[in-house]
Amino acid sequence: MTNPEIARHFRELGKLMELHGDNPFKIRSYTNAYNKLRKEDRDLAAMTLEELQKLEGVGKAIAEKIHELATTGRMETLEKWRAQTPEGVREMLNISGFGPKKVKAVWDGLGVTTVGQLLYAINENRLVELKGFGLKTQETLKHKLEFLQKSRGRFLYPTAALAGAALLEQLRDLHPGERFETTGALRRGCPTLSHLELLTTLAPALVAKIPGLNVKETDNEMTRAEVDEMPVTLYHCIPDNFGSKQFRYTGSPDFLRAFVAQFPEIDFSGLPAEEDVFARAQVQWIAPELREGDWILPAASATTPLPEFITAKDIRGVVHTHTTYSDGIYSLREMAVAARDKGYEYIVISDHSQAAFYANGLKPERVREQWAEIDALNAELAPFRIIKGTECDILSDGSLDYDADLLAGFEIVIASIHSNLNMDEERATQRLLAAIANPHTTILGHPTGRLLLSREGYPIDHKRVIDACAEHGVAIELNANPYRLDLDWSWIPYATERGVAISINPDAHSTGGIDDIHWGTVAARKGGLTSANCLNADTAENLLRFAGRKTTKS
Repeated sequence: MTNPEIARHFRELGKLMELHGDNPFKIRSYTNAYNKLRKEDRDLAAMTLEELQKLEGVGKAIAEKIHELATTGRMETLEKWRAQTPEGVREMLNISGFGPKKVKAVWDGLGVTTVGQLLYAINENRLVELKGFGLKTQETLKHKLEFLQKSRGRFLYPTAALAGAALLEQLRDLHPGERFETTGALRRGCPTLSHLELLTTLAPALVAKIPGLNVKETDNEMTRAEVDEMPVTLYHCIPDNFGSKQFRYTGSPDFLRAFVAQFPEIDFSGLPAEEDVFARAQVQWIAPELREGDWILPAASATTPLPEFITAKDIRGVVHTHTTYSDGIYSLREMAVAARDKGYEYIVISDHSQAAFYANGLKPERVREQWAEIDALNAELAPFRIIKGTECDILSDGSLDYDADLLAGFEIVIASIHSNLNMDEERATQRLLAAIANPHTTILGHPTGRLLLSREGYPIDHKRVIDACAEHGVAIELNANPYRLDLDWSWIPYATERGVAISINPDAHSTGGIDDIHWGTVAARKGGLTSANCLNADTAENLLRFAGRKTTKS
């Protein structure tokens, strides 16, 4: 064990003890040991216990711990503190500028125990509610956390998409005579992915000369590299074979196996345009996002044209937004004006209900105060429409967080689970089913509560939940926040089959958060969603009519 490795154990020990409020003298002692030992030239692991005690600033207790580390690879005192601390909290202690006091504040104040949960809390502006956290601190920490997530080897789609777009621009500027296109999971718009994939006609020998691209290995077929610490694979081909290669590298293994099995006698090589592949198979063009499995192939092989799948331009209203009434960063007016100025026809304000005390959830009197402000703003901003909504907590027994009289006053009720997430499948499903059956529920919010790359969703019986929504006339949210994308796209075909509308909602806690609708539509396209089956691709009048039908039906 090297001296720096030994020293880092003492740094971690000091941080953990400070996190848990232990003896300040001991904490200072271990922190000083870290600063001393990491600079020590002599091999600490090779020294005897007596030699260690003779080092300046190293007493008997620290010397014994160094010797323990050197001989066993462990420090029992450190292991004791580790056992009392969630792994994600320990990881936070390694973030520069985010010391034990701040980690303790978010752990105690927000219940955050992983880096992903912390990043999501920042996205919802939760940190500014805590003492010692301002907007600047929150934004700085966000950048650090995003960097930390990159180092784990998996990336959210928006992170990869933006990096891919920047790299494509650079490559096209440097080599305007060559062709560069995205491919693989990036082109399919997968919610998370491990690396960027590009297809290019550029010769492998020229790739190594691209500034900022760190080449790891290369041959005539493929170059593996990194750009800004993100893995990149470049597939090389000649122009005459570009279409064949693009088809091959874009589709998932399951899609490609099913496609080739359907046309075993056809040679798809040597085609310059990807459209030629589909023409040779006499199959309709299948958008890249849909090339995950085989479910789309029968429809593409039929003579009936495939429908036009949803795009961000089809969304007419912003559903699921938060304001300064709860945990949003902008006022009701600012959110409404931003939605209007971005070209939307209406916005559904859905601040948290009273059980969400951590998010400043609204008590009934504040709900009525908000309704009055909405009425005044509607008179001023017409024809733009502000719709009175709530993101109402689904309580542990499946009931909603407001009484029936208050719920009846909302125009849209989004019912979501935010607490007591440790549930088995049956309990979670029953909790959702009870909320869906409530006559006031319009939309089921983020059904599994997942946070991508951070927290698995609680397990649910998706078919039973979707069937219940079909029975009770409830729509399901595809939460467009890139940390959620919940309902997962893979369940959209079944929801469509059962006649359940999908609402692509940004869950916006800021004006910029409204733009997350784009990421939601990418996910929705993977499930084959059309504007006809998307609740907020319709007018405000029809959205409210949908809510009214639900209440009447129940």
